[in-house]
Amino acid sequence: MKVLGIDPGSIVTGYGVVELLGNKLKYIDSGVIRTKEKTFIKRLMIIFSEIEKLMDQHCPDEVAIENVFMHRNADSALKLGQAKAAAICGTFKKGVTVFEYSAREVKLAVVGTGAAEKGQVQDMVKLILAIKTQELKFDESDALAIAICHAHSHPINTIIKENVK
Repeated sequence: MKVLGIDPGSIVTGYGVVELLGNKLKYIDSGVIRTKEKTFIKRLMIIFSEIEKLMDQHCPDEVAIENVFMHRNADSALKLGQAKAAAICGTFKKGVTVFEYSAREVKLAVVGTGAAEKGQVQDMVKLILAIKTQELKFDESDALAIAICHAHSHPINTIIKENVK
């Protein structure tokens, strides 16, 4: 099973692709989508089209994305929600299921504590995926952590889907 993890952001969106082979995880790809456009609508268009390209390139079986959390600033939360929606819409053409995880759930799954710092998440992602030579940006390692979190919870998701049918 191949999983695309997405850490949405209106300026920088992280992505990471992992493959679950039995009970082992394999690193496939990761990076960031930078939106340098001045208008917000154009940023959303870039996120949408780049996620669509990633879907075509990697053909993931499932997608995992971080849930939007409430900022102190409502405008920031709204923009983050719109960036998340643009990323999700970029997956529609392939018809895969999209799963959502809170930042706390991801940190707990990868580090063992929901209060982990970004550096701890990054270190554990590199350890879990045996990434030794490549430097990861925080948005990139967060996206990989989301994919890892989903891969670890996959049997639960399968059971839930089967019971819903």
